[in-house]
Amino acid sequence: MYQGLNFEAVSLPPGAEAFRAEVKSFIHEHLAGMKPVARADSWNGFSAEFSRKLGARGWIGMTWPKKYGGAERSALERYVLLEELLAAGAPVGAHWIADRQSGPLLLRFGTEAQRAEFLPRIARGELYMCIGMSEPDSGSDLAAVRTRAVRSNEGWRVNGRKLWTSYAHRCHGMILFCRTGAKEEDRHGGMSQFLVDLDWPGITIRPILNIAGEHHFNEIIFEDVLVPFDRLVGQEGQGWAQVMNELAFERSGPERFLSAFALFQELVRALGPEPGERAEAAIGRLVAHLATLRRMSISVAGQLQAGRTPDVEAALVKDLGTGFEQELPEVARLLLESEPFAGSADGFAAALAQTMYYAPSFTLRGGTREILRGIIARGLGLR
Repeated sequence: MYQGLNFEAVSLPPGAEAFRAEVKSFIHEHLAGMKPVARADSWNGFSAEFSRKLGARGWIGMTWPKKYGGAERSALERYVLLEELLAAGAPVGAHWIADRQSGPLLLRFGTEAQRAEFLPRIARGELYMCIGMSEPDSGSDLAAVRTRAVRSNEGWRVNGRKLWTSYAHRCHGMILFCRTGAKEEDRHGGMSQFLVDLDWPGITIRPILNIAGEHHFNEIIFEDVLVPFDRLVGQEGQGWAQVMNELAFERSGPERFLSAFALFQELVRALGPEPGERAEAAIGRLVAHLATLRRMSISVAGQLQAGRTPDVEAALVKDLGTGFEQELPEVARLLLESEPFAGSADGFAAALAQTMYYAPSFTLRGGTREILRGIIARGLGLR
């Protein structure tokens, strides 16, 4: 039964602003001189060295128990960290998925042995994970997965393909979502998740280049890959419920509306202190959208900290946030006449080009707009 959307106001904890100042100081020290075109990469930027530095500060897995390498800080303190890293365009891509999704998934559903083996390495910034969900010909319809794991005497034998897997070529492992049971009347049944090492025999990683010729995405082929029994995450056949919990982390964070923040900063800088009435109105509207999205996103973070699964609210944040991100470069082009060119010495032109490259993907990654709106409609009792 529809219970209504829950975006209750959440306040940042005492000490949050002091922590923000600490993060800003760290960013200034380690990312001074970073060019706008690099900052416009947002959370796609990949630096193993920077991830290790964050890990050394206790800023990866910072909400996790100390026995797993965490710092036992609040989800809202982590939110402050993410805001500042994303606003600065910090290169967090190496550890991003492991910190945001894989670790919390293992904390909730993993075995004690899995937590002890994987979480401390993630927290140190030494273990990178990718997401094994999307497949060819399935779009964002996760219930249509065809990759299958079949139980054998030695373990599970996996065959199938995964697509659009970010940084699989640079990651150590994957949380694989696949079918382990027969198709049921309930199309969400019979699915499970596994921890997979990407250097295992039978795994082939093929690059997919984006429009800029960059290698972020991959196709992963599984050919009779043997997965040990102890790599099953959670309960066999409960993969769908686990994935929905995981996606609440993926869809609601500040990365869903700050991916284009470097362009916004460069736009304001280029407009100058007297931008004109038309530009003032446009910037005011963008700021109002940002403030609203931030409040919604913080509310979801508070619910996640309380142990709830706000999947409908998270889907709404993602849908509205990525729509905002796609709108921003279009508004920027209307306000300033500038030829977008990633190699330009002008920060605005370079950030505009880089954002335009990525903009089409904003409403794809983490679930397409159509899938998200289906989730929202069901949550609102409209279908």
